[in-house]
Amino acid sequence: MAFSVSSFTVLLLPCFILSFVLCNAFPAHHNFPFHHRHPRFASHNYRDALTKSILFFEGQRSGKLPYNQRITWRGNSGLSDGSAMHVDLVGGYYDAGDNVKFGFPMAFTTTMLSWSVIEFGGLMKGELQNAKEAIRWATDYLLKATAHPDTIYVQVGDANKDHACWERPEDMDTPRSVFKVDKNSPGSDVAGETAAALAAASLVFRRSDPTYSRLLAIRAIRVFEFADKYRGSYSNGLKNFVCPFYCSFSGYEDELLWGAAWLHKATKNPAYLSYIQVNGQTLGAANFDNFFGWDNKHVGARILLSKAFLVQKVQSLHDYKGHADNFICSIIPGAPFSSTKYTPGGLLFKMSDTNMQYVTSTSFLLLAYAKYLTSARRFVDCGGITVTPKRLRTLAKQQVDYLLGENPLKMSYMVGYGPRYPRRIHHRGSSLPSIASHPTKIQCSSGFNFMKSQAPNPNILVGAVVGGPDKNDRFPDQRPDYEQSEPSTYINAPLVGTLAYLAHSFGQL
Repeated sequence: MAFSVSSFTVLLLPCFILSFVLCNAFPAHHNFPFHHRHPRFASHNYRDALTKSILFFEGQRSGKLPYNQRITWRGNSGLSDGSAMHVDLVGGYYDAGDNVKFGFPMAFTTTMLSWSVIEFGGLMKGELQNAKEAIRWATDYLLKATAHPDTIYVQVGDANKDHACWERPEDMDTPRSVFKVDKNSPGSDVAGETAAALAAASLVFRRSDPTYSRLLAIRAIRVFEFADKYRGSYSNGLKNFVCPFYCSFSGYEDELLWGAAWLHKATKNPAYLSYIQVNGQTLGAANFDNFFGWDNKHVGARILLSKAFLVQKVQSLHDYKGHADNFICSIIPGAPFSSTKYTPGGLLFKMSDTNMQYVTSTSFLLLAYAKYLTSARRFVDCGGITVTPKRLRTLAKQQVDYLLGENPLKMSYMVGYGPRYPRRIHHRGSSLPSIASHPTKIQCSSGFNFMKSQAPNPNILVGAVVGGPDKNDRFPDQRPDYEQSEPSTYINAPLVGTLAYLAHSFGQL
């Protein structure tokens, strides 16, 4: 029988809250003793790229924009979101180039932004506050979406109707339908990820805003209980609305393991360690899969739990070092068990649709794992070949350098970085004239005249990283090509941490 955390909550919650107030241990951002500085010349301005990678999130904001909004061609939008179900769902992020708020990838974005700050926030200097504001914009929304017990509002906007139009978010008139999961139509995947996001973010704010941090952690506990108690995939009950956009193809087991891992880290509640020990195998801890993105979290959970073993010396999680090593060996080019393809130019290539999300997520995991290995003075054994932390850092840097322009096309895949970058990204707000320059409404179908145009986007979405080149390093820079030309929040989120590390390593921060 599966071990549930529900019975522990009432008993341990007062202790947990007290420990939050009194102990304030494990700060969210601390300087790690083994950050390696590279004295050689840096081929890229990683600090500039870091600044822009965070700025991008301001261009994805929904809701009432603040006075200090820096991407000024954007305006207020979605101000009545949630009214279809008489709830307040104003705020949050549009996931990519459309005007829908998908809760599943938004939660994963939040988790990865938080992990970026937890691991490398101490290196971000002036960008740390901007990164925390990007996280808070998401968590404020996730708190609204989880305000009612055993219910999560997981989407605002009908994706099919939204995609039938090409409209600005500021004056869109497509239906702002609201979709939810609850006891009768569960969604352990989206609930598990939401719990992970809230728990991870609670660590980010533990020092700077302990009251907010406690709120996030307590909500994460409740949301994870819901995910675990009422099991099922949200794709079942909401198939017509979340598929094929954000179907949970990998099931919900990975999110339960991932959510438990983050709650273990955030609360230090022994119930979550017990849950992981009892349920880990049935939740896929040892499965061989080496995709890490908004859908499948197994690899991320293995790396995170390996930290508990390597750094915090939690001996019962010893096996996760082996699980993490198996992932690393599948990624390293030339290793005996390597199963990952690379383009002729050297870019990790998983799939044709939004491949850059796997480049940024994998690069982050490589740097995080290198950090943990260095702390424990360990390495990875790939069939007799020793893989050092340095090799992991080198591979991560190579991937980021490709993204920033060291590739056959000499194309930066980050908008606004470098002399050559995508000019026709698949993004409604960026490709349509702003409200300021064109106050008259652009109707649903007439917007496609702009979408199909060969003209560059009038509004530069600085920091946006697009889906990227194909398996042969080709990139046509065509707006209708959403697989290659569309940016998304979950491409940028893990890149934030990676760029912070690289900027620090080369003395730019």
